[in-house]
Amino acid sequence: MINSIECKKRDDKMRRKLYGNNIEATCEFCVYGRRSSDGKAVLCPKKGVMPLYHHCRKFIYDPLKRVPKRPPDISGYKEDDFKIEID
Repeated sequence: MINSIECKKRDDKMRRKLYGNNIEATCEFCVYGRRSSDGKAVLCPKKGVMPLYHHCRKFIYDPLKRVPKRPPDISGYKEDDFKIEID
């Protein structure tokens, strides 16, 4: 028989979201929301025109709407900066 602690651990693993578990609920990342043409609002079929960083009870997270962070600029480094010297 499986105890409740093992079930909770398994459920926590299954519920992990793409890009981490600490994602703020915003209309910008909702399944229903579509960005307006000016990019300052979200058009929602459930609630109408909403601000980007607002959310309602109908919020469902869509991981494909997230824009990943840009990688750091490494153009200022030389190849010598990445060499390891072994004595």
